[in-house]
Amino acid sequence: MTDRIRLPHVVLDQPSRVQKARKIIELIGQDRFMRARRILEVGCGSGVISSTLAALGSPGLDVQGVDVQDSRVVTQGYGFTLVDGTTLPFESRTFDIVVSNHVIEHVGDREAQLRHLSELHRVLAEDGMIYLAVPNKWRLVEPHFRLPLLSWLPLGLADRYVQWTGKGRHYDCVPLSQGEAQQLLEQSGFSCDDRTFAAVDATIKIEFSDRPWGRPLAQGIPRSLLAAIRPVISTLIFTGVKTPK
Repeated sequence: MTDRIRLPHVVLDQPSRVQKARKIIELIGQDRFMRARRILEVGCGSGVISSTLAALGSPGLDVQGVDVQDSRVVTQGYGFTLVDGTTLPFESRTFDIVVSNHVIEHVGDREAQLRHLSELHRVLAEDGMIYLAVPNKWRLVEPHFRLPLLSWLPLGLADRYVQWTGKGRHYDCVPLSQGEAQQLLEQSGFSCDDRTFAAVDATIKIEFSDRPWGRPLAQGIPRSLLAAIRPVISTLIFTGVKTPK
């Protein structure tokens, strides 16, 4: 995967990115977020999440965003740096919170994904927290190409599927299963919490609780129902801290 062209898959819809930022805060925890003095978003894309985090944080909060290309539609309120690959241009133990939202599937193969997480570990403060979101490998419809079961296929077949449907020349993403994500996090030195079910609750609370049919759901979807659909749930969400030495 290292020599395969990685295509931009930037979400430019600003309202959805504002909601995403609010969900990130919900899952990190309001208290931890408000205590943060420096936050890094890796793969900041449109810039809306970084800008929203900066606007909602404590006075003096320093938010930095990095990406391999500049696709921003919002540029105010945070710092931005172009990067090349997975190496981050910051000193070790710099950030209280590091956000990697739908980035790891784009950095390359498992070796590159491990480097990505290892860099997050390096720049995270000793008492800091990471937020990691990745599409579930086993979800029914792949989110970047909108093709059923695309991420289930071996890479060669996935490339042919993308070509046959006229969606592109190759499949440039490497989504993870729950087990793969947890293994990579642990290899990178993180103790992680699977926050996928909590993310479902946060989505309902933030996006749908003002709708009549959303109010009952906002009380919490039964965990038995979520467990039943867990293998194919769309997005995996983890928070993590550095494993004690």
